[in-house]
Amino acid sequence: MTKNSSVSDEKNVGVRLDKWLWATRFYKTRALAREMIQGGKVHYNGQRCKPSKITEVGATVKLAQGFDEKEVTILVLFDKRQAAPIAHTAYLESESSIRKREENAIARKNNSFFAPHPVNKPDKKQRRELLKLKSS
Repeated sequence: MTKNSSVSDEKNVGVRLDKWLWATRFYKTRALAREMIQGGKVHYNGQRCKPSKITEVGATVKLAQGFDEKEVTILVLFDKRQAAPIAHTAYLESESSIRKREENAIARKNNSFFAPHPVNKPDKKQRRELLKLKSS
């Protein structure tokens, strides 16, 4: 493969973890991927790591993405951002991770039924009454 190729050679040195997370579209920017790694939201082979960690094929990455946590195995190393269908072929999400995300989605949906939301925002008079109740 050429030096400008977007897929790293297996004999070639791997790709930085923050760059791989960005290229496979887990995070919108590389800076955001870097922040998540430094904040302890990303674990590489079960351990916290630095954004400059060199990734390898077959390694497991556990990451937080919004409300969800994903556990994926690296299949392909990309160093340039790919189209979404191509990026999804770079990793394999574990069955337990998929199941846990589905359970959490159902729990969040069920929880919203018990947290009533008003139809509209309170007007000025209602806000004043609410403030009186809270300060009492």
